[in-house]
Amino acid sequence: MCYLCSSNKTAWKSRRAFVLAAGFAAAAPVMAQVDVGKSSTFRNLVSAEQIETASAQQYAQILAQARAKSLLATDSNAQLQKLRAIAQRVIPHTGQWNDRARQWRWEINLFRDKQINAFCMPGGKIAFFSGILDQLQLSDDEVAMVMGHEMAHALREHARAQIGKTQATGLGLSLAAQMFGLGDMGNLGARALTQVASRKFSRDDEAEADLVGMELAARSGFSPQAGSSLWRKMAAASGGKKGGLPFLSTHPSGPERIRELEANAPKVQALYEQARKGG
Repeated sequence: MCYLCSSNKTAWKSRRAFVLAAGFAAAAPVMAQVDVGKSSTFRNLVSAEQIETASAQQYAQILAQARAKSLLATDSNAQLQKLRAIAQRVIPHTGQWNDRARQWRWEINLFRDKQINAFCMPGGKIAFFSGILDQLQLSDDEVAMVMGHEMAHALREHARAQIGKTQATGLGLSLAAQMFGLGDMGNLGARALTQVASRKFSRDDEAEADLVGMELAARSGFSPQAGSSLWRKMAAASGGKKGGLPFLSTHPSGPERIRELEANAPKVQALYEQARKGG
């Protein structure tokens, strides 16, 4: 969240949607600076390829619906270009956290919607809502924190672990449908997108994603201090109303979360400074 950048920087490809097949050169992994422990063993109960394939299909359907409703930002959109530029800096550092990420065909798109929300599906399918950029007036550093956090959920395979855990009790298929919106897509603005973005991870998963995301951002040259400023903005935007923001319904904010980010920021500060120097 290891400098694993490809020696031949992979070009961003534009074919309606923005796609990047992340290329990584073989390199000795650099030790993580934040400690999040091992990934859940429950993920081994479900095929990663199956989950990633289902996510890619669902993502394609969502893009098609958004395009049909003129809610999908075009490649010339300035906000989308900024998101893709930030992603281009972060993606090369993802391989340390998940070897499969080296082969993922990363995509990032922007939905013109006032929701304060963003998500990353298994396999590297990312979406931002324009509301999170407009209403919170996020800096590039803060955008990188949101992006890194969402990437971390995919890299640490939190969705796969949840499905594996529930599948062990016979509920896996039902949960998969809920998490990825499989089946009836419904109305794009009211149902389909929120189905995909409404995955509820555990408190441990959220804390893990915060730290992995912060390290990803720092290695990419984005300030780790932006983590705490981001969540302060989130808390202020919620106005103390529960469920007021879709993002906060699945990413609870609070003083404890901010304190944890502030406590861990010094651990990745050197990575940030090195990245800013181009080292």
